[in-house]
Amino acid sequence: MRIAQVAPLIESVPPKSYGGTERVVSWLTEELVRQGHEVTLFASGDSRTAAELVACSDQGLRFDPEAVTAETYHTVLIDRVRQRAGEFDAIHFHIDYQHFPAFRNIAAKTVTTLHGRLDLGFLKPVFAEFDMPLVSISNNQRTPFPDANWVRTIYHGLPPDLLPYCEAPSWDYLAFLGRICEEKGVDRAIRIAKRVGMKLKIAAKVDKVDREYFKEKIEPLLDDPMIEFIGEVNDVQKRDFLGNAYATLFPIDWPEPFGLVMIESMACGVPVIAMRRGSVPEVIDHGVTGLIVDDEDDAVRAVRRASMLNRLGIRQRFEERFTAQRMADDYLSVYEAGDAHARTWALRA
Repeated sequence: MRIAQVAPLIESVPPKSYGGTERVVSWLTEELVRQGHEVTLFASGDSRTAAELVACSDQGLRFDPEAVTAETYHTVLIDRVRQRAGEFDAIHFHIDYQHFPAFRNIAAKTVTTLHGRLDLGFLKPVFAEFDMPLVSISNNQRTPFPDANWVRTIYHGLPPDLLPYCEAPSWDYLAFLGRICEEKGVDRAIRIAKRVGMKLKIAAKVDKVDREYFKEKIEPLLDDPMIEFIGEVNDVQKRDFLGNAYATLFPIDWPEPFGLVMIESMACGVPVIAMRRGSVPEVIDHGVTGLIVDDEDDAVRAVRRASMLNRLGIRQRFEERFTAQRMADDYLSVYEAGDAHARTWALRA
């Protein structure tokens, strides 16, 4: 198939360090190329891909001091995709809803994966107005708009050799990986680690909008020899960081749409201890790949039980459920159905 992948321009594809959506776009794009499809990637100019790259900004906008807003760059991105729309059998968007007006009349050949939270009131007019084919990344993500044009739920997947199973972990620390913000619960992770008397290593990004929160609420908690703040890590560093951990803490306090860190931990064979929010019950097999908890007391007990989980079994479950090949195969079924629908309408016209 001839497939367009349309990525956000905030980070490169793949990102140099933190970045969820762009990382998923990269895994999907490279797997589709590996399977022999003709893929065109619309992304930032510093992206790395085996597909044809159409650069819509010089670099990831997070690293461009002149890029005050992403809106202008995404306007150009959408126009460039529209100009070439006739070349593709399927156009896969990962940029929320900005493209809906421009692609409304050829919606059947598009699919949009929504990567973010949807429990936001300002989204109502968009979903009321447009009937675009949508993919959710968990069933829970659909909750605010159950009647939207959902065509499928497709869980993320990553290359099986990206984060290999760690056979001889150090087991002397808990890991927190992600982003520093209130809803991710790093303060809760620190309290849990202190209560069980284990070291906590924090590998996390601090966005501009969260710097005040980090300085006022989190920095004072880091003045403890048991708490180590590492900052952002790349995929190579992530192998050791996650692979050597006793367990990964995922103490979220929001309706997480998916949560890549959970499957990244599973790839390394590391159990995940996660709050029962958002996608967590769909991603974690309780008692197999991790432990789902309801509060901090429950999490403390879960840390003590985590060593009972079979780390090789965790890796095997990851290979069954969360590989890039499985993700690509699922998307191909969506592309093919949309392409057939688009061709039918073209013949009628």
